[in-house]
Amino acid sequence: MVKLASARESRTYGPRLAQSRAEYMNAGLYLFSTIVLICGFAAEFSREPRSGLVLMLIALGLIILVNIHDLLAHLAGIDYRFTLMGFDPQLALVEFSVPLVQILGSLLLFLGILFLFIQAEKGYGFFKLERHALGMLVAGPVLWVVGSIHNSCQIYERADAHVQILQQSVHIPFLIGSVLFMVGAILNGREQTGVIHHGLQLLGKRWVWLGICGSVMFMIGGLTNVVKVFKMQQMNGIRLEKLRGGAQNGLIEGREGQVPLISDDDLRRKMEVDEVKAATAATPTPYKDVLLART
Repeated sequence: MVKLASARESRTYGPRLAQSRAEYMNAGLYLFSTIVLICGFAAEFSREPRSGLVLMLIALGLIILVNIHDLLAHLAGIDYRFTLMGFDPQLALVEFSVPLVQILGSLLLFLGILFLFIQAEKGYGFFKLERHALGMLVAGPVLWVVGSIHNSCQIYERADAHVQILQQSVHIPFLIGSVLFMVGAILNGREQTGVIHHGLQLLGKRWVWLGICGSVMFMIGGLTNVVKVFKMQQMNGIRLEKLRGGAQNGLIEGREGQVPLISDDDLRRKMEVDEVKAATAATPTPYKDVLLART
């Protein structure tokens, strides 16, 4: 359950007047979702473990919305010009791929927990869902790990040391938390091999404890991300990373509107008229006309 942590200048989280507020809301909503996720895992030790699954579903739904917001914010920052990704590979590897991979991972984990919840509610009547649910509990965190690795593949040329330290303080907890979720899901799957369990019995204590530890790491990364967003807002674009490989110039030229004010046909006619006038002015005057003009 991780999110994008980038130091790019080109990002648009909302309207111009409310852009800072929208970015703060994005970071705050992610932090809130990690707290809800911790409560969901802790509720698995209560008398009503199904309530824990509901809290997990709420937390995963929120994190999906946060990652969608991150993806749209960075696409809006480049005016949805996907061709710029060919000039700046990091734009495609990090700002585009990370939210997309995290959305897929969160969605798989959401569906896995939802299948187990349906199985518990319906009285263990959908045994095929259980097999798919266990696979999704593993596939989701695996995608989180991949996204966390992509999140760390960032090159800093303009960002100062303080921002870089904050970036690493966000990336490292996200990566550790993703690995804990993945290990917990793999161990839980091996525990269920050869054992007949259904519904909530498929969620072992190892998975719950490692899930709590991973959620705590996500919360730490979320807290650091709030501090990082505050620091980036104070900079107002100064010492933040710009697009590379000519993508920044292409974005600026596109925003300045490098489009002719007249159509191509009108421009062609104007050029033809100018050529005719130039040819007429360059035509030599006959000698007879010159003598008559003097007399």
